[in-house]
Amino acid sequence: MVPSLPIVDPAVGKTPDKTWKSRFRSWIVNPILDQLKRGITPEKLSWTIALGITLGIFPIMGSTSLVCLFFGWLLKLNQAILHTFRSLSYPLHLALILVFIRLGQQLNGSPLISLSVPEMMTRFKDSPLQFGRDFGMAALHGIEAWAIAAIILIPLIRMVSLPLLKKLIRKKEVTP
Repeated sequence: MVPSLPIVDPAVGKTPDKTWKSRFRSWIVNPILDQLKRGITPEKLSWTIALGITLGIFPIMGSTSLVCLFFGWLLKLNQAILHTFRSLSYPLHLALILVFIRLGQQLNGSPLISLSVPEMMTRFKDSPLQFGRDFGMAALHGIEAWAIAAIILIPLIRMVSLPLLKKLIRKKEVTP
């Protein structure tokens, strides 16, 4: 067995730093700086970040990429940054799907449906059409609750991200 040697970056002549800080810098900060250098304003970038995070928690599993693609195209946002922040919000997306569904059901006064997987499988086998109606309404209720939350989240995330972007510009002395 041959011992593995550390990977050495020939440009630098040392082992690359694999800490979370260096990854955050290379995956998040540097692409944002590149966009700022290319002339995208911090205001536009803060809207992109806010929409990326908010659209990333859209309560329908598997739809966030298409939703981001559509709104990014419609609003002429930077797709790379939009999808980066959508991807970063994925753990939150998973955690909030059921929260949005339950909140939407309560807002509409609808009976809470069981979300246990074995019971859902049984209901689907018994009556696929009724299953589609019940869970389709639950999905719509989740979207409704998400839309209400989005009205608050988008400006809030923008208000937080804009000063951070401006601080990043000052710190790195970025000029478009």
